Amino acid sequence: MLHITMGKLLEEKAKLHPEHEAVVYADRGLRMTYKQFDDYCRLVARGFMKLGIEAGEHIAIWATNIPEWLACQFATGKMGAVLVTVNTNYRTAELEYLLKQSDSTTLLLIEQYRDSSYIEMIYEIAPELRECEPGQLKAKRLPKLKNVIVLSNTRYPGTYSWYDILSMAHDVTEEQLNERMNSLDPHDVINMQYTSGTTGFPKGVMLSHYNIVNNAYNIAQCMKLTKDDRLCIPVPFFHCFGCVLGTLACVSVGATMVPLQEFNAKQVLRTVQDEKCTALHGVPTMFIAELNDPDFDKYDLSSLRTGIMAGSSCPIEVMKAVIEKMGAKEITIAYGQTESSPVITQTRTDDPIHLRVETVGRAHPNVEVKIVEPGTNKEVPRGVQGELCTRGYHVMKGYYNNPEATKEVIDEDGWLHTGDLAVMDESGYFRITGRLKDMIIRGGENIYPREIEEFLYQHPKILDVQVVGVPDKKYGEEVMAWIILKEGQTATAEEIREFCRGKISRYKIPRYIEFTTSYPMTASGKIQKFKLREQAKQLLGLTT
Repeated sequence: MLHITMGKLLEEKAKLHPEHEAVVYADRGLRMTYKQFDDYCRLVARGFMKLGIEAGEHIAIWATNIPEWLACQFATGKMGAVLVTVNTNYRTAELEYLLKQSDSTTLLLIEQYRDSSYIEMIYEIAPELRECEPGQLKAKRLPKLKNVIVLSNTRYPGTYSWYDILSMAHDVTEEQLNERMNSLDPHDVINMQYTSGTTGFPKGVMLSHYNIVNNAYNIAQCMKLTKDDRLCIPVPFFHCFGCVLGTLACVSVGATMVPLQEFNAKQVLRTVQDEKCTALHGVPTMFIAELNDPDFDKYDLSSLRTGIMAGSSCPIEVMKAVIEKMGAKEITIAYGQTESSPVITQTRTDDPIHLRVETVGRAHPNVEVKIVEPGTNKEVPRGVQGELCTRGYHVMKGYYNNPEATKEVIDEDGWLHTGDLAVMDESGYFRITGRLKDMIIRGGENIYPREIEEFLYQHPKILDVQVVGVPDKKYGEEVMAWIILKEGQTATAEEIREFCRGKISRYKIPRYIEFTTSYPMTASGKIQKFKLREQAKQLLGLTT
């Protein structure tokens, strides 16, 4: 096991391979060696220290896969602030909740993403920002937030620019940073990601250096990743897929990171070709988009060897095409959740194709996995379905400021109960067979129906709402809302969607909306969501 902080891990690789390429942004012409990247992250860390940010303080980042995101990941790893990752799809209600619940004192953000102005959104929930001096924010709705840093060189009222942070760094010495780095413990929390919860509100998963550094290293080992590999990373950094399976796995072995600012199938294919990438990550929908690109045959992907497909189950035809047409003969499948840093099981590069498609692999080194009878700790025999539980170095420290929710998922013996149903075969390979919880997985994004239900309950015409997942060829699953209106009220599906726009992420807005007068119930009055799912499939003419 590696007993090292993220900041020291990068420093170690920079000393071992100073001139080796660490980061390449092909579309920007940006290239950094490990020494240059380490120096840059140190500069950013010193800038944060000058702002007065202490070890253990929470810094939220709301941005796409830009170079500054990557620098912040390792800069906080050096100066000890906890990086709170914010989903780029978030809108005002979700952002306000996250900043408040996480006690973040600093927010780093880009100016806008697609058609949404992040600047306008932060001014909406913290209007005091327009009138205050940078670093002096006192917002009624966000009492802990002091600093807002815009990741550009444009200065907006009340905010710092990225250039300001880099300039401030010169007031903090290298020795002061070294002192801070040496004071950090690998078991300190360094990363916090929000995962939706069955209770309706997202929970902050606290991950330590030890959690994610070791998980990243094991991920790299399963892919046989070395410093000679070049990994194309089109998956978002704000998920573990981007920042643990992607960037940190590369740094753990000194490989080259080749990130894309956001996913675009053509750009992925061009980047793999031009940068001679040997590895590629993605959720199945990304690989499908790449394979179906009209110019697919024109790209030279002969450098590809490995990578990871994860986020939702992989159709066998897609896996075959990735191996045969893209040439990624050693592609692996990984399974896990944010609460487990995130990978629990992974296939290996030499596993036969049927194991890489029908299973999610076997347990990582130093990770225990067992299958139990749901609701108990009683292990079931091999080949019998039950809930997958895991224990080891990779289990989170807990949910931030939420000991009750932590107790619900981590038992007294340290086992994390995943809520996923699985079967283990005689060789220790796992198949995920279903979910105990009602989670919807849409294109690799986890969506908890309760969160959407709680939001829709705020609509003045809605009496009751039940949200379920329905099958979808492109995304795996789509969101459907069954709504009972208050007496005497009428509404249209479009009216409901309009109520959601700008307040919750676009991917959470129900694609299908059906108005009803009652729900299927058990004798004890519990709503049977599985029956709603079946009704939905018939109504919409969908197949699994």
